[in-house]
Amino acid sequence: MPPRRRERPHIYRVEITANLFGEFSVVREWGRRGGRMRERIELFTDLLSASRAADRHRRARLRRGYQRLT
Repeated sequence: MPPRRRERPHIYRVEITANLFGEFSVVREWGRRGGRMRERIELFTDLLSASRAADRHRRARLRRGYQRLT
């Protein structure tokens, strides 16, 4: 059996941004380092809702073993 190729680390990024229409976006990006990244954008009418959604996604990824970059 051939040796396993070393796997590239997974990346997950969550960011809150304001758009030109007064809404807030939670931008999530994920994939493998050096590979194709995927992206999903959720729109919210207020910053508090966007912040809660971003925190929920962040906590879920930390429970799955992702580590925070400082």
